[in-house]
Amino acid sequence: MAKLKITLVRSLIGRPEKQRVTVRTLGLTRLNRSVIHEDTPQIRGMINKVSHLLKVEEIAAGEPRVEEKRVQES
Repeated sequence: MAKLKITLVRSLIGRPEKQRVTVRTLGLTRLNRSVIHEDTPQIRGMINKVSHLLKVEEIAAGEPRVEEKRVQES
């Protein structure tokens, strides 16, 4: 099954409480943060409700996941 990379690109300030709850339920806590979810009808429904706040990318099932790591300078 395909996966979706969901990124919060618009602020929640001034948004209705239902939209804030939907974004938090998707696992997004701060601007420009991303989460990866399975592509299910439930997730698609949540995305449709707040699509104006999100950027969604489809990740192929066989594609390796690239993790961004921060290097701490000594």
